[in-house]
Amino acid sequence: MTDTSIETATGATAAGRTRLTYVPAQTSAPASAPRNRGIIPMSLRSVHFVMPGGVDDPAAPSGGNAYDRRVRLDLPGFGWRVRGLPVAGDWPRPDDAARAELARALRRLPDGAVVLLDGLVACGVPEIVVPEAERLRMAVLVHLPLGDETGLDPAVAAELDARERAVLRAVPAVVATSDWAVRRLVSHHGLDPVRVHVAAPGADIAPLAPGTDGVSRLLCVAAVTPRKGQHRLVEALAAVADLPWSCECVGGLGQDPEYVGRLRTLIARHGLEDRLVLAGPRAGAELDATYSTADLMVLTSYAETYGMAVTEALARGIPVLATDVGGLPEAVGRAPDGGVPGILVPPEDPVALAAELRGWFGEADVRRRLKAAARGRRAALDGWATTARSLAGILHRLPSEPRRAA
Repeated sequence: MTDTSIETATGATAAGRTRLTYVPAQTSAPASAPRNRGIIPMSLRSVHFVMPGGVDDPAAPSGGNAYDRRVRLDLPGFGWRVRGLPVAGDWPRPDDAARAELARALRRLPDGAVVLLDGLVACGVPEIVVPEAERLRMAVLVHLPLGDETGLDPAVAAELDARERAVLRAVPAVVATSDWAVRRLVSHHGLDPVRVHVAAPGADIAPLAPGTDGVSRLLCVAAVTPRKGQHRLVEALAAVADLPWSCECVGGLGQDPEYVGRLRTLIARHGLEDRLVLAGPRAGAELDATYSTADLMVLTSYAETYGMAVTEALARGIPVLATDVGGLPEAVGRAPDGGVPGILVPPEDPVALAAELRGWFGEADVRRRLKAAARGRRAALDGWATTARSLAGILHRLPSEPRRAA
């Protein structure tokens, strides 16, 4: 096992390791200014933020909900009073009552109002959103393209794709959460690149995690769903059952109960019940305490536009073993000295994941270098003020008059 999975400046990679097509630039605030310094304006403009109804539900945590909550808090520091409009419903495929409530919420807004819509709510209902784009100044925040959700029936994915395309082509601004996601939306939906912007998630720097013994405590923070691929993690851990690991999977269990049931059966089949725990959702001090015991973060997603759990781990100096998909390479990033704080493996390859786990346990020098790179990356992470500043600028640049954007 080697200590890096991201292509070097010369283009060389370790044999058999997945290549990445680029190394994302790491942005930071100017040295002369504190990274998280806000601007306290004399007066605030108003933005109406349409969000899923469960955005504040602690039993159903998600990266999208956490992002929405945080920018709702931080945007006032950059000149925008946020008027939250949570709309309950089974988004992105709501029932008639949820559709009617969203339509009413938008109709009540005055002509020319600035509206930020979470794409989970907006992108599945163009029949409601597109007509309102004629009179409202809209920006749509896309956490994950609807058709990219793992396990969708192909016909459903195609329908959601078409609906999302209609919405995103009708609004003057689209916000994505990584450079990769910007490229994905532009190429997949044929959008004008000048209308698609990035506002990457921030991270709150936390105390360095002491870990357990420096090697054996594994942590996966993700909702238990097919897209997060925990079954691949179970298969990889079963292949290294001779090693002294323990693993805690922290995340909501209610989004796909059928998948959770299959996962529990798989864990039992491999006899891992005492070593691999599905802990359910955690937040606040309880989640902080969980991170503090972790030696290595593992994330086996099939699709991610960024990967906030990765930067939450790095904000505590915890190295990462993750799948090489979507925006995860951007979240892993590099330390200022070029060190790589994580290892990336293909999403469909539990054998490769098991091999990297064996290397993690067997090569102390690799662990030391990964941990040093994670501490360096921790110090360079942008805070949430950077996210809010980017989003405030996007809203400020919305056209002064509503218009259909081709």
